[in-house]
Amino acid sequence: MSTALAALLANIGLGGGIFEHSVVDRAWPRKPEIVQPRKGGIWRAGFWIPAHTAFELVLLVALYLSWGNDGVRKALLLALAAHVALRVWSAFDMIPKAIAFEKAETVDESVARDWTRRSLMRFPLALLTSLATLAAFGAACGLRLG
Repeated sequence: MSTALAALLANIGLGGGIFEHSVVDRAWPRKPEIVQPRKGGIWRAGFWIPAHTAFELVLLVALYLSWGNDGVRKALLLALAAHVALRVWSAFDMIPKAIAFEKAETVDESVARDWTRRSLMRFPLALLTSLATLAAFGAACGLRLG
């Protein structure tokens, strides 16, 4: 059950990232107020903080509960490693810049577009996290992947 929930939450995060890149990031560099809550824009942290927190807690519980299952454990450890890499990169690079964009009075569109391109480079880590949790769920269900 915890492995299934971890997979669900990983995929919710992946879907949130796909939405953000395909909808929000296409528009906000031209209209920064879209990502500025004080100007009526979206508050991205309102989605990402609960989404990441829930996933991280469930992932740790799933890892603890399935430690004795080699296939599930390995897949969840891969998911954890990919997610940690994503979060560290985000915490030290992407999030501080996103917060600066949210607070800025003016935003250079070319700098904002560069941020959205670099943000998209995190997608492979989110995808790996998602696929690894799905593999863990499959292993927990007794499916053999290979």
